[in-house]
Amino acid sequence: MRLKDKVALITGSSRGVGRAIALAYAKEGAKVVVNYTSNQKAADEVVEAIKGFGSDAIGVKADVAKADEAAKLVQSAIDTFGRLDVLVNNAGFTRPAMLLKMTEQEWDEVLDIHLKGTFLCSQAAARHMAEKNRGKIINVASVAGVVGTVGQVNYSAAKGGVIALTKSMARELARYNICVNVISLGIVATDMTEKIRSDEKLKEIYMNRILLKRFAEPEDIAPAFVFFASDESNYITGQLLCVDGGYGMV
Repeated sequence: MRLKDKVALITGSSRGVGRAIALAYAKEGAKVVVNYTSNQKAADEVVEAIKGFGSDAIGVKADVAKADEAAKLVQSAIDTFGRLDVLVNNAGFTRPAMLLKMTEQEWDEVLDIHLKGTFLCSQAAARHMAEKNRGKIINVASVAGVVGTVGQVNYSAAKGGVIALTKSMARELARYNICVNVISLGIVATDMTEKIRSDEKLKEIYMNRILLKRFAEPEDIAPAFVFFASDESNYITGQLLCVDGGYGMV
């Protein structure tokens, strides 16, 4: 098992991409902290699935965009399992609107959860990891942060910021043997992309941009997260890995 005895915290892991990462980590032997903001039932189901694999897990409600809750989330991993080895900053949502019509609230909500949340959780986790002189932080970006997208200037700006934040964090935290990397995703079949996948016009537009001509399933992207969490990536930091079916190349 590639993650045996490791403790991992995945933000926004009650469903979608985060859920797939949590289950993949558990299958590789990790103990997992499942984070959610509102759907406790879904989080409990992930926890039970992890325990079914013979691993251990807890569900923790926390809004990662609030400093005190982000700190408590990280502390819950340490209090329960004694340490934290891996942090995956995955939590997020979208508030689509064209630039000329986007409200300040729509901008702030998306920047807060994606960019501020990544900063707050990373800061809290890195303080613990630095004391142990080891750790892995994996941030989640998007092709939107690499090439931009129409109708989501807030999301694109947040994800572009996550990429830049990752590189700066990697430079600062290398002295503590903490590796920080970022995985950029394309269109993954989750609730967040339902409109793109169900609207025939939008579907055609995006399919024309994806070289592999299909949307990703959450399970398609999980192996990359396992790799960055494992000891196999101990000499990799500050890197952007695009798991997007070739979308980012176009």
